[in-house]
Amino acid sequence: MTRRKQPLTLRDVSEASGVSEMTVSRVLRNKGDVSATTRAKVLDATKSLGYVPNKIAGALASQRVNLVAVVIPSMSNMVFPEVMTGISEALDETGLQPVVGITNYLPDREEKVLYEMLSWRPSGIIIAGLEQSDASRVMLENSGIPVVQIMDIDGDPIDAMVGISHRRAGRKMAEAILKSGYQNIGFMGTQMPLDHRARKRFEGFIQALAKQGVEIMDSEFYSGGSALAKGRQMTKSILKRSPELDFIYYSNDMIGAGGLLHLWDQDIEIPRQIGLAGFNKVELIDGLPLQLATMDSCRFEIGKKAAQIIASRNGLSDLPLENIVELSPKIAFGDTLLRK
Repeated sequence: MTRRKQPLTLRDVSEASGVSEMTVSRVLRNKGDVSATTRAKVLDATKSLGYVPNKIAGALASQRVNLVAVVIPSMSNMVFPEVMTGISEALDETGLQPVVGITNYLPDREEKVLYEMLSWRPSGIIIAGLEQSDASRVMLENSGIPVVQIMDIDGDPIDAMVGISHRRAGRKMAEAILKSGYQNIGFMGTQMPLDHRARKRFEGFIQALAKQGVEIMDSEFYSGGSALAKGRQMTKSILKRSPELDFIYYSNDMIGAGGLLHLWDQDIEIPRQIGLAGFNKVELIDGLPLQLATMDSCRFEIGKKAAQIIASRNGLSDLPLENIVELSPKIAFGDTLLRK
């Protein structure tokens, strides 16, 4: 679909629903006497078009406010505060201010957050991930404002995207683990339907293993936040089930840290008896008894570059930036992954 340069209007909804602009306005404002059939026609048209009412219509000549909408799945996840820091730093002297919406990884909630935020006609929107629902995607495509999807570049952007290739990240970690001599490998991670980026890393990981004739020996998945207690519990469980494992790859550092602490308590020799690696390189792992092997997900840089694109699109920056910005994370071997 070709992305619109201008936002949709009441006229577009009127033409799509076959009723007057006045009637469309009445339905959207929930005012006046409108039949159920007509109301349904209008609401169906708004959803199919991705139309969002303009809450500042007539209030500002520019028809936009100096806000940048940032839509992320969580603030309890240690990843996103760093993203927000990068966004804030890049916008600091532009006159634009970030405002945050939280989706809890739920597509329905993301649709509601987007609807509300877009109704204020922000100067741009930064949204985590590439896998929006059809309703969310059509709203973004027809918003008429700059849209930057962040964290991931494994897919097709609506407008611009900034992130890393999670499939490549998974492949690189698998290659490093195999090169270090590990063969009996387990995986622990979040439930894949909820975390597309973790799913892509897992796909890249098992593809790289398969290329060398190695299969995942055991795996365990969980729902809920990334927690030390969860990592401890899952690591104990998987090793009881598969004691021959010599490496565990975790989808994030938080559960990896929990796994490390469990093994440390059990006096299991790391990394010779069993190796470990996580993902994200969060600051918390600096306080562990051993430095967990991990990979930097470039969070601060992602936020900064995404905000720079928004600023440039609003004529507030002269930085030459491409619509697709791929960053390259590096492995930090730490103390839990042998180097050979």
